[in-house]
Amino acid sequence: MGPVRLALLAVVALAAAGEAVYIPYNTSAGVVAGKLNVHVVPHTHDDVGWLKTVDQYYVGSNNSIQGACVQNVLDSLIPALLKDENRKFIYVEQAFFQRWWRNQNDMIKDTVKELISSGRLELINGGMCMHDEATVHYIDMIDQTTLGHKFIKEEFGQIPRIGWQIDPFGHSAVQAYLLGAEVGFDAFYFFRIDYQDRDTRKGTKELEVVWRGSKSFGSSADIFAGIFPQNYEPPPGDFYFEVDDDSPVVQDDPLLFDYNVEERVNGFVAAALAQANITRTNHIMFTMGTDFKYQYAESWFRNMDKLIHYVNKDGRINALYSTPSIYTDAKYAANEQWPLKTNDFFPYADNPNAYWTGYFTSRSALKRYVRMMSGYYLAARQLEFFKGKSKLGPTTDYLGDALALAQHHDAVTGTEKQHVANDYAKRLSIGYTRAQELVSTSLACLTELGSKPHCSSPTTKFSQCLLLNVTYCPPSEMDFSKGKSLVVLVYNSLGWKRQDVLRVPVFSDSIVVHDSEGREVESQLLPIASASLNIRDKHVKAYLGTSPGVTPKFWLAFPVSVPPLGFNTYFVSSMKKSASVSSKSTVYSSQGSEYSSLQVGQGNLKLQYNAAGAFSLYSDSKTLIEANFEQKYKYYIGQDGNGSDPQASGAYIFRPNGTVPIKTDSQVPLTVLRGPIVDEVHQQINSWIYQITRVYKGKDYVETEFIVGPIPTDDGNGKEVATEIVTNMATNKTFYTDSSGRDFIKRIRDYRSEWKIEVHQPIAGNYYPVNLGIYVEDGNKELSVLVDRSIGGSSINDGQIELMLHRRLLHDDGRGVAEALNETVCLGNQCEGLIEIYSPLLLAFSEQDGGNWANSHTPKFSAMDPTYSLPDNVALLTLQELEDGSVLLRFAHLYEAGEHKDLSALASVDLKRVFPDKKIGKIVETSLSANQERAAMEKKRLKWKVQGPPADEKVIRGGPVDPSKLVIELGPMEIRTFIVSFERSISGKQLL
Repeated sequence: MGPVRLALLAVVALAAAGEAVYIPYNTSAGVVAGKLNVHVVPHTHDDVGWLKTVDQYYVGSNNSIQGACVQNVLDSLIPALLKDENRKFIYVEQAFFQRWWRNQNDMIKDTVKELISSGRLELINGGMCMHDEATVHYIDMIDQTTLGHKFIKEEFGQIPRIGWQIDPFGHSAVQAYLLGAEVGFDAFYFFRIDYQDRDTRKGTKELEVVWRGSKSFGSSADIFAGIFPQNYEPPPGDFYFEVDDDSPVVQDDPLLFDYNVEERVNGFVAAALAQANITRTNHIMFTMGTDFKYQYAESWFRNMDKLIHYVNKDGRINALYSTPSIYTDAKYAANEQWPLKTNDFFPYADNPNAYWTGYFTSRSALKRYVRMMSGYYLAARQLEFFKGKSKLGPTTDYLGDALALAQHHDAVTGTEKQHVANDYAKRLSIGYTRAQELVSTSLACLTELGSKPHCSSPTTKFSQCLLLNVTYCPPSEMDFSKGKSLVVLVYNSLGWKRQDVLRVPVFSDSIVVHDSEGREVESQLLPIASASLNIRDKHVKAYLGTSPGVTPKFWLAFPVSVPPLGFNTYFVSSMKKSASVSSKSTVYSSQGSEYSSLQVGQGNLKLQYNAAGAFSLYSDSKTLIEANFEQKYKYYIGQDGNGSDPQASGAYIFRPNGTVPIKTDSQVPLTVLRGPIVDEVHQQINSWIYQITRVYKGKDYVETEFIVGPIPTDDGNGKEVATEIVTNMATNKTFYTDSSGRDFIKRIRDYRSEWKIEVHQPIAGNYYPVNLGIYVEDGNKELSVLVDRSIGGSSINDGQIELMLHRRLLHDDGRGVAEALNETVCLGNQCEGLIEIYSPLLLAFSEQDGGNWANSHTPKFSAMDPTYSLPDNVALLTLQELEDGSVLLRFAHLYEAGEHKDLSALASVDLKRVFPDKKIGKIVETSLSANQERAAMEKKRLKWKVQGPPADEKVIRGGPVDPSKLVIELGPMEIRTFIVSFERSISGKQLL
């Protein structure tokens, strides 16, 4: 049955003679040349978690916190749209829409499909959520967008063409060129930019621009970007029409009191003319809606029908029901040349003392959990492909959905209520548990000799250790004295051979490690620090509900070498002490040392500590670099909001009220552990900060692990803890931070390239999001710091880098969450502040009781040709089997144009060597989100005109893939996405 269409909504009025007549509302207006066209865009903004959990928002429960029910929005929307064929609506968050869609009958589904097909209901942006742009990694942004776009294409045959990022707190260059242009979007609309930037743009009519976010892609990835002049809500003048809103409805019945048509029309026209004065062309957009509105959609549409009807009768302007797609096409048709925007829109401030730079670090533990699960999801999908995707057994789907929700701009940001943060973590945990079962089965199938395709019931049992970061790994804490050995399978999801050092907790000091060919591997035992054991005891009990039992004594460290897209196996067993066993670390203490300084590191890289126990000198004999260093700690006192300006520091806002240096406790000596694999320096900075610095043999970097917390608040002050590295480099106010883990962007302290900044917060206003790293340089040397999660960072002084590690605050910052950022871990009825642990391959463990593993198992595996690996400048981002048996494949070039003399060149990937045991039958290049062919996307995407002379640019992109050669080329920063179909195995050998 098709949808029911009713013509025009009519109202009853009384004629002068007293008889009833119908007055139809004419809502059929389109664009009118020569008039100011007001595009009325009905919308709702539905957070997939914030004050309530995603499911509570959907069903409308827990309304004591917030009265919001997304199910009501979608239920009431469809009949409201059917009442007038001119009405339109846009919807964004696929996590909600898909929940609703699953519960609809065929008649409703057919009706909705017709509404979408006709353009009256438009699904824009199209991701599972409206992801954040500061604290997310670009791979996660791609994955969650792909999930949403896949559903929209499969169910409705539609391809979203508009980006709608109206609420994230600042905007990244990666969003513009990668999640905008490379997805196929024609335009991208948003709201939150710095208040000073907005005021400047209003004066110059530059709220709408062409954004060129990539230096490498230049104009080929330009996108039209529209910034809302005030917010993403209705225009000034009280045009909110929820049933419980305070705005006056349009009362047009002359027989009733409070008739106000003229007043409402004048207000609407005044708002339109005011916006037109700061906008180019004769088209403006009114965003008619806001958070969780349209609970009763007819209430909004009834009033908008009247406004459109009476405004157009008035004749001064033209109002029409519209969507961002219609608005974008009108802007494009105007043939205007637009101002050019480069770089990004960070940091964001909405008033002089309110920089939204605190959330770069808020809920740092959740940020780390999301990053860990992202890496696990990437590897698990590969293993799911090797095994063969099954509808019956465990899959990676739940983890993919949980990760998609976690990218929401009130999720990984740390700006949600605590019970909502717990909900995100719970979903990730459930997803991990299901994916872990798949991973264990896939690895068992890959290792067992004689396994067949779609192996489902292997006999080998593997387990994994998610709590390894808190020194807890039951498989490795086994008793080796009874002849059993620990099997450690190390899987490498990268496209290159990987060499690293593994660390697992063990009891015994008589241990030997062998590789897959039976050769002894040099290893080292390091005593586990008491700080780590204290965390183990508390967190294991908090997370698992039981104490961990007997305590391990050592970390066992040993080097591993793993082939690309494959695994290697290592064996840990007991050995008599007289035989060759793992080397015990030599322990030194700085206290009472006869030396004035200590030096650690056995290879080219050396660190030197002075007599006071402070890091003082870095030297590398290979690169001939020597630099004086100082590492320090401090905390910023969180502003409590009790001054003349009530703005407090909170989950969103970083507003320091003074800086307190944290002096190292000179009574606690340095502890230095030396051995053949790694040297470690342990420092008890104070009672709640512990640091471990590691220098690995043969490595050219230093690894630092921070254990921070519980941050004390008994003095009544919230604290924001930072570490800083201080050098004598002359960096001229300049530093560099990554954009969502991809390009690096130049930052200059107290400066914005496109507008003159008035500095009110010299610290918070110079903080930027750091997802991958931050660096400074002076022409001779470069200091880089890489991170294991999203945090905030800056260079507040020349030659210095600082990173905010942890935040614990006692006041809400007034941005809606209504809760202080005061995370705790509770055991029974006792709660204390959360501890943050920063520490740097997928590991699976099994047990061997005698016998020879190699007789029944494959100890080493690579899916690639054994003589091949990806180029150093190319990464495999996605290898995922889809429901129809085809495979989603993505490769990324890792270097920007001009970044490196050799690696910024065109790179190539030989698919025949990536998949030597499979024959590719068909390969189709798609958009980034895999919902359309790349060639079709490029042909139809709008090309915008830019003010000024044409750019002098040389953009390098890979050419078409020859189906006979199957070689993929990638230019600098290019990510290419393909759908690949494999034929049957070309030999008797299968991956399984």
